[in-house]
Amino acid sequence: MANTNVKEYNPQVSNAKSRLTWLWSEYSVIIAFIIIFIASSIMNPRFLDINNQLNILMQVSIIGIVALGMTVVMLSGGIDLSVGSVLALVGVMTVLALNASGSILIGIFTALVVGSFAGFLNGLMVAKGRIASFIATLGMMAAARSIALYIAEGGSVSGEVKGFTAIANNDLWIFDYPVIIFFAMTALVYILMHKTRFGRYVYALGSNEKAAMLSAIRVDRIKIAVYSLAGLLVSVAAIIETSRLNSISSSSSGVQYELDAIAAVIIGGTRMTGGRGKIIGTLFGVLILGILNNMMNLMNVSPYLQGFVKGLIIIIAVVFQKRE
Repeated sequence: MANTNVKEYNPQVSNAKSRLTWLWSEYSVIIAFIIIFIASSIMNPRFLDINNQLNILMQVSIIGIVALGMTVVMLSGGIDLSVGSVLALVGVMTVLALNASGSILIGIFTALVVGSFAGFLNGLMVAKGRIASFIATLGMMAAARSIALYIAEGGSVSGEVKGFTAIANNDLWIFDYPVIIFFAMTALVYILMHKTRFGRYVYALGSNEKAAMLSAIRVDRIKIAVYSLAGLLVSVAAIIETSRLNSISSSSSGVQYELDAIAAVIIGGTRMTGGRGKIIGTLFGVLILGILNNMMNLMNVSPYLQGFVKGLIIIIAVVFQKRE
């Protein structure tokens, strides 16, 4: 007598499940963004106001640029805890260069050099010093903040070149310059990571460093380039933040930016272990964080609880990643 309890294999059902699994794996962050956007629209009618939407984009632009660099670092299998402190140091040095020279171009050049050099030092410690990225960038975090505090004597420094504020306070049509810069940086990093040999090498390094070395990839050079790029992007974010008020605080600027950047990257689907993730995912991760922050403000949630929400989101995102 045949066993009637045995289920027959249905290839159509199996293929449908596979497609759904693939769809969730590839586009989960976009699906989550749509759900959160719709839920926010229902919970508070003010959320859909065009000025509020533009305000969200403006608020996430600086963290978004930092998160792009963090994405590249995490794709390589590392992490950068120094981004907030480096941003403060870059801002201080930028203002000093502006005041000394009176030239906006020299101020911007100084910012790009300082940030890139800090990233280069991180890469050098990780690649040549064989120091774990967590430890190397933790040391840079303390050092950069300390130097910024020393130079600014623990306070803020203000610029004397009024034209510098135009970078963060002007707009094109309805979009502020920082938003345009953020999307431009996203496009450039996307092309770099998904359309060039460098991007393929970064993914290979994050997936399996030993295999990358056996494939004749200059692993040390890639690591140094990755952290230097992250430092360069921090410089761009620092220029915008400094330009916004034509000043920078050595003690409070950039505080907890590393937490926000890491949260955005993980929400966007990039693995902590490296080798898997997308720049577009980080873009939507940043937007999700922006919407959540905005909704908590609209609903008068205590600012002291917002860090708890971000931490909870990171944990949930990592749990979902492990189940994929």
